[in-house]
Amino acid sequence: MELKEKVEKLLQEAFDENNSLFLIDLMVLPDNQIRVVIDGDKGVSVEDCINVSRKVEHNLDREEEDFSLEVTSAGVSEPLLLPRQFKKNIGRKLQVKTENEKFEGNLIDATETDIKLHWKAREPKPVGKGKVTVEKEAVLEYSAVVEAKVMITF
Repeated sequence: MELKEKVEKLLQEAFDENNSLFLIDLMVLPDNQIRVVIDGDKGVSVEDCINVSRKVEHNLDREEEDFSLEVTSAGVSEPLLLPRQFKKNIGRKLQVKTENEKFEGNLIDATETDIKLHWKAREPKPVGKGKVTVEKEAVLEYSAVVEAKVMITF
């Protein structure tokens, strides 16, 4: 069994033990540097990273194959990639880019196939001068999303 397959199996066992955690990315570089990025439905604590790291490290044999292991959580500046990440961020403001457009709005729903954003915009009045505030919504399929990030506000 190849190193990456072993790590995938061990990660799955770790996620079975704590099913609020899930895998975002796994890289095994040619020099056996293992990089794991995880996320969680309720966030990820340092303790979660330690537990996942131990699960992998303690079940691989360094005598068989030397490796280095890094387990991190998805940072706030990282783009959202999986439907599960979108679901945990319902209610937060997102910046979403598609091939042709850019949206900033509150994430009000996330399904297995798409997301729904809601925002207010100022547009010219249909009749007369001035602008009026209108409420807008957009439903975007994941396949159309080029990048989506949570907007951090202070």
